[in-house]
Amino acid sequence: MTAGTEGLLRGLAPQALGAVARRYGSFADAEDAVQEALLAAATAWPEEGLPDNPLAWLVRVASRRMVDQHRSDDARRRRQDLAASWSLSPSDPVPGRDDTLLLLFTCCHPSLTPASAIPLALRAVAGLTTREIAAAFLVPEATMAQRISRAKAKIKASDEPFRLPSPEERGARLRLVLHVLYLLFNEGYASNSGPDVARTDLSGEAIRLTRILYGTLPEDPELAGLLALMLLTDARRPARSGPDGELIPLADQDRGRWDAGLIAEGVALLTKALPRRQVGEYQLQAAVSAVHDQAACYADTDWADILALYGLLEKLTGNPMVRLNRAVAAAMAEGPSHGLALLDGLEERLGDHHRLHAVRAHLAELAGDIPTAIAELRRAAAGATNLRERHHLATQAARLAGGAA
Repeated sequence: MTAGTEGLLRGLAPQALGAVARRYGSFADAEDAVQEALLAAATAWPEEGLPDNPLAWLVRVASRRMVDQHRSDDARRRRQDLAASWSLSPSDPVPGRDDTLLLLFTCCHPSLTPASAIPLALRAVAGLTTREIAAAFLVPEATMAQRISRAKAKIKASDEPFRLPSPEERGARLRLVLHVLYLLFNEGYASNSGPDVARTDLSGEAIRLTRILYGTLPEDPELAGLLALMLLTDARRPARSGPDGELIPLADQDRGRWDAGLIAEGVALLTKALPRRQVGEYQLQAAVSAVHDQAACYADTDWADILALYGLLEKLTGNPMVRLNRAVAAAMAEGPSHGLALLDGLEERLGDHHRLHAVRAHLAELAGDIPTAIAELRRAAAGATNLRERHHLATQAARLAGGAA
């Protein structure tokens, strides 16, 4: 399968799943049917060429799979008429609406815990692999596969119709939906695996869906904060990689390539949200991004402000990755020894995560401990699953080793 076909199928998968699930009312069965349609397309399209309407092709193949499944049930006679009414002919129209947001709310079902709902949504909406989702949650792939399987079974057992939740139900699901969109954007902006620094299909889809959701709930400050965070972060994307795709760290980026329009839009959203005094984690992260984006150069960054924001964020979330970022801010604002002190004990929570080694290497280099910096960079490179990040870390280790020789 070519990269072009793979990318097309990844983009069409949530639309096809949304259309099939809405038509037949069963999320779990629809996902199985769409997965079979995607496999069929991966085999047929490279040999036969793309159909005139790839989405319609997927929906029709998945529909036939649904029909076959129901006809094979023990209750064949009672289901025969229903199955026949489901059949789509080539002349039948395929719904033009985008059901991706509806699909996202369905995955964030109230019967599911966040630990199950969020991975399921990332799988169904973003098309992330189980391995990619497991890496984001810092758990083994087998554990994540079990979570996703159990989540699908719970939704199927609930027999809930495929529809948007009522306003009364929406609040409970919205926090999960926002977290899914946040993780989707992060995987797109800084991919955990693969040959490229970023996957713009994922980050772009996260921004698109968040914009749609913000259009329906413009008074929600955390939703505004999440959209602001995405825009302020994505504004730096054009400068994050070089002409050959190599990773360029923040300190070395050409800020003239940053998207001033996205920065202005993100700052405006944040400025409107913060006075509501319902500050949450996305608004705080957006505020950190705004400080970075508004600095004329790296040397002008207000690290004391960023350190204070990360302190608030860590109190709010207790997230070890926030502590990691806070350590960098502390090193820049107060000296590397302060940052290194904040890393104490993080191994117990992050294990052998390559970003912990990368941060420790950076702070060790700032402190003048070159041998430790080299060793930590090599450990970070060995653990990185994104090829560009691995190459960057290995290059930095070679640079320090060459200077120390």
